[in-house]
Amino acid sequence: MEKFVIKGGNPLSGEISIGGAKNAAIAIIPAAVLVKGVCRLENMPRISDVKIQLEILEELGAKVSYVDETTVDIDCTDIHEATESAYELMRGIRASYYLLGSLLGRYGKASVSMPGGCDFGIRPIDQHIKGFEALGAHIEVRNGKIEADAMSGLHSANIYFDTVSVGATMNVMLAAAMAKGTTVMENVAKEPHIVDLANFLNSMGASISGAGTDVIKIKGVESLHGGVYSIIPDQIEAGTYMAAVAATGGSLLIKNVIPRHLECITNKLVDMNVDVEELDDAVRVTRINKQLTKTNIKTLPYPGFPTDMQPQLAVVLCLAEGTSIVTEGIWDDRFRYMDELKKMGAITQVDGKVAIIEGVRRLNGACVKARDLRAGAAMVIAGMAADGITEVEDIQFIERGYEDIVQKLKAVGADICRICD
Repeated sequence: MEKFVIKGGNPLSGEISIGGAKNAAIAIIPAAVLVKGVCRLENMPRISDVKIQLEILEELGAKVSYVDETTVDIDCTDIHEATESAYELMRGIRASYYLLGSLLGRYGKASVSMPGGCDFGIRPIDQHIKGFEALGAHIEVRNGKIEADAMSGLHSANIYFDTVSVGATMNVMLAAAMAKGTTVMENVAKEPHIVDLANFLNSMGASISGAGTDVIKIKGVESLHGGVYSIIPDQIEAGTYMAAVAATGGSLLIKNVIPRHLECITNKLVDMNVDVEELDDAVRVTRINKQLTKTNIKTLPYPGFPTDMQPQLAVVLCLAEGTSIVTEGIWDDRFRYMDELKKMGAITQVDGKVAIIEGVRRLNGACVKARDLRAGAAMVIAGMAADGITEVEDIQFIERGYEDIVQKLKAVGADICRICD
């Protein structure tokens, strides 16, 4: 069993460079299925979810080759139906369902395993299905697979999503990119990675407008061509290191970011008495000899506070003076990590989708588990801020979304190592 061992108490100082956005990459990689020709993707994050996505494409017959550590060429000109090996890989990650939209968009039919990934609540796909059916597809869910078939081809539609869904917005966008006519999607999600997916598709010949607003219009094209595209920086990786320096103290320059994407995180840290300076493509986060102060957080769709930053900021609130309230507005069961924080001396109480946090002077090292990807990152932050030694188990969740996390943190003063127990 591999785990992280952290000796807490060291403030962070220096520079960290942020990699490509996980949530963009895991949709753009399946989007390459729509392209006849070579897609060169730059600023690719070096994380396990990306590795699995690329393995799935290879199982489908795509040609995948790395140009360097963060640049990969993908050629999906000659792909075939999924094999059992591909289905097995799909079951390991949530983003496998984006293959449904891309395969349906290119071939008019698709078969994909039900999504896996972190377990923090029910992952409904009803809005995905609603969008696909509006485009002319017949959908069946059976034997752990989602099967889609558009016998007479996909056509344009006006689609109003009942709830704002990142996954459904991206998946239906993929399916509609080559559907006949102009599709209009309303009440869509507006996250930066949705804009990035639309920009990628447009750079390959698609005609998509409105990404980042409430309404997206997609004029179907006959085909997409190859090209070169660079993935945006990871908003959540950057936010995680912002939270880390807030919890531990120190001053950290976080480079290769889009400060506008971080404003929802920046605003909360400023509320908590943390200094944040925005630069052109970087932010400097500083907390030196300043007491953290309480605040309330409610997670909402972008541009609201992101659910993927809720656990990391909750750790910071555990060290803030006063009582804070965290309300989870997206997922049903994302507070399981609170039991791990209690092992370290945090004072928390959870009632459904609301957590009440009473700040303490210090946390104490303990053996804890990474309950999911972002909860795992929260445990690392807690360990760096705590007195004594913290051991974080189940680190495979963390490595789904953070590249070189141990090396990056060691380089800025953290006492952290990865061991095999």
